Amino acid sequence: MTRTVQAGRLKIGGGNPILVQSMTNTDTRDTEATLAQIRALAEAGCDLVRVSVYDEECARAVRTLVDGSPVPLVADIHFDYRLAIAAMENGIAKMRINPGNIGGADRVRMVADCAKAHHIPIRIGVNSGSAEKDLLEKYGGPTAECLVESALGHARLLEEAGFEDIVLSMKSSDVRLTVEAYRLAHRKSDYPLHVGVTEAGLPGQGTVKSAIGIGSLLLDGIGDTIRVSLSGDPVPEAKAGWDILRALNLRTRGVQLIACPTCGRTGIPVARIAERVERELGDVTVPLKVAVMGCVVNGIGEGREADVGIAGGGNGSGVLFVRGEEPRKVEGDLAEILIRKVREMCS
Repeated sequence: MTRTVQAGRLKIGGGNPILVQSMTNTDTRDTEATLAQIRALAEAGCDLVRVSVYDEECARAVRTLVDGSPVPLVADIHFDYRLAIAAMENGIAKMRINPGNIGGADRVRMVADCAKAHHIPIRIGVNSGSAEKDLLEKYGGPTAECLVESALGHARLLEEAGFEDIVLSMKSSDVRLTVEAYRLAHRKSDYPLHVGVTEAGLPGQGTVKSAIGIGSLLLDGIGDTIRVSLSGDPVPEAKAGWDILRALNLRTRGVQLIACPTCGRTGIPVARIAERVERELGDVTVPLKVAVMGCVVNGIGEGREADVGIAGGGNGSGVLFVRGEEPRKVEGDLAEILIRKVREMCS
């Protein structure tokens, strides 16, 4: 089990719930736009949101963002130790920084001392594009061993400065390399791990790559926070993260949809009903498994793990089944009937 660090009100590692992260892509200096995106991400289920801090105006904006955010914020900083200190003094809950690229030991110690004074953990984020040249030469490229040695080398700089509230990440756009790196880091260190496949791409292929990489690690018991990295609007990242956690029964917020792939016996428009049910119940936070099944021959049996569901009965009718109750025949707008029943169960 990894050690525990504290980011605002959240505990990371140590067997605590796996946290979902994402990152804003607005201009951080535009606090109105950035706060709007932070709130949208929080509503979609993000526990933590990261923002880029790339100049002094961004660092000053951190205070406004922290004051207006419903979730703890992480500052993403490269090269300038002064921005790290300013972000921490303005209330950031967690840092993402590589100590090796902010200057000498004196600057690392200043950042570490400030983080310790404000009780702020630091994530060391290494990826296949940021590994040091000497390590790339040593290993012949960005191998798992290269990424882990880089991350632990950065961690050592903080340890030598007397700071150990550290989270590690070793990401690649290559799924297999990502998994190998995290497995190696898990064997070599007990620091909490932030996992994800970086630069995974667009929703679709990128979601699949992320689910394979993150899911493989979570099944191994590896990972304390996750981020699905997708191009474009970051809000779908939160949904994808939750979908991964729900699929593995690691967290249960909101509706988990069960829907059959359909066959010739299908008596209702499963895909259309399922899409509407998922869309209109997107605001539900109560953990529920909701099934949309094509027929009563197998539907009720295969959907028995659901809390509530509909199975097609033919001629526009269906069977509503609720855990612990006798199934009953229903007619009319089956999607509306199911949605109404779920909301009744959540009230």
